[in-house]
Amino acid sequence: MKILSSFLIFALSSIHFSNAQNPLQDAVDNFKNNSIFNNASISFCAIDLSTGLTIAECNPNLSLSPASIVKLFSTATAFEVLGSDYKPSTKIYTDGNIDSNGVLQGNLWIRGGGDASLGSKYFNDDGKESQFLKIWCDTLKQLGIKKIVGSIISDASQFGYTGIPEGWNWSDMGNYYGAGPSGLVLYDNMVKYTFKTGSYVGAKTELISIFPSVPNFQFHNYITSSKKEGDNSYIFGAPYSLDRFGNGTLPINLKSFIVKGSMPDPEFQIAYEFEKALVENGIVVEKGIKTARQMDVNKEYIRYRDDFQLLYTHYGQSVLSIASYTNMKSVNLFAEELLCLSGCKLSGYGSTENSLKQLEKYWNKRLNFTGLYIKDGSGLSRSNAISARHFCDLLQEMHKSPNYSDFLSTLPLAGCSGTLSDVCKNQLGHGKIKAKSGTLNRVKAYSGYVDSESGKKIAFAIIVNNFNSSSSAVVHQMEKIFNVMAVY
Repeated sequence: MKILSSFLIFALSSIHFSNAQNPLQDAVDNFKNNSIFNNASISFCAIDLSTGLTIAECNPNLSLSPASIVKLFSTATAFEVLGSDYKPSTKIYTDGNIDSNGVLQGNLWIRGGGDASLGSKYFNDDGKESQFLKIWCDTLKQLGIKKIVGSIISDASQFGYTGIPEGWNWSDMGNYYGAGPSGLVLYDNMVKYTFKTGSYVGAKTELISIFPSVPNFQFHNYITSSKKEGDNSYIFGAPYSLDRFGNGTLPINLKSFIVKGSMPDPEFQIAYEFEKALVENGIVVEKGIKTARQMDVNKEYIRYRDDFQLLYTHYGQSVLSIASYTNMKSVNLFAEELLCLSGCKLSGYGSTENSLKQLEKYWNKRLNFTGLYIKDGSGLSRSNAISARHFCDLLQEMHKSPNYSDFLSTLPLAGCSGTLSDVCKNQLGHGKIKAKSGTLNRVKAYSGYVDSESGKKIAFAIIVNNFNSSSSAVVHQMEKIFNVMAVY
């Protein structure tokens, strides 16, 4: 009995010693005991990718609002389902024939395939965003088309018409970062408002112009001038609504200040822009423009028929290129489009709701979805709830994937690039952490990979909700954990 008792004492002391020699767990414990987290919820997990063993944790299975690190699920799914080289397309069809006089006897259809890069600022120089329209017009000219007796019909039905995902706030959806997914995307589904501000505090601002021009658009301007620097204005407005409301402030004494908002109806807008371009190029359109949604709002699926004639296919940027901006710059629209593209590939229909079902069905074979609730592709939804363990499991699966190197290349590098350019700058974690960041009001999160000085490859996730401090103060405390992982 004495020998057994001695063995148990030794074993217990060894466990205590082992825990005491885990500086990462110590750092996590110190983090959670900080007073700024007295009212906060924290989920942390770090695993050794070579063994799959957990290195340190804090409520690893607690599902929280993760903000933009949800984009890891969207981009990972796109790489796995579509592949890095896949390019979404936009197709131009006709339901009629071109006669010997160059008259198209019928309608011209623009069928969207979820190309997020069409006219995007991320892939086009300033002033060159509309270059694709010239290519489309030149293509029709080469086909001999001089006149269209029908309409220009745009069809974005491939991704449905819900407008925005579940859980998006009214205060988000009118702003540029709240542009919802669509089968047809144009100019990042963004409208640029140019304001002139007043000469004194409280003076009303003047809306000078918007780009692109939106027919029948109504803007209710309550934005005033202020000594506060930067853009402190907000645009409010629902999808498909031509009413927009501006609130907040802009700096005083400016002749021109651009505020970015979401586009009310990208499906309509692309038909409108294309018709203008055709007329400018001498091609007459007799019956104006229509949209598939307005023609029959009750039908969800594509409206083109097999007997339509394909005239041109426009290919967008690759999944790798779009995913790089998605994670590096945290572009919400790109994440939503990648999610819908993946859902469409898996089932033939790319609405957000259906795509999320397809995402779960796909990953259910490899991940435990218990307690995992994803409601959008970007993380803007407050209805999302995911744990640190879920993210580590995803990262572990991607580490084993043939797409790992491409997936990894899209993540910002601490102290160097993207949304991590200022994180661990000139600290131990500088250049050793590749991760996605996430930020919402009272939410801060990071998830990604660490190449430690010891040679260990670590997957980690940290999510904090409802902290009692500024977001920058939370990041400062998180950096202490990141730096320990970097030398673990």
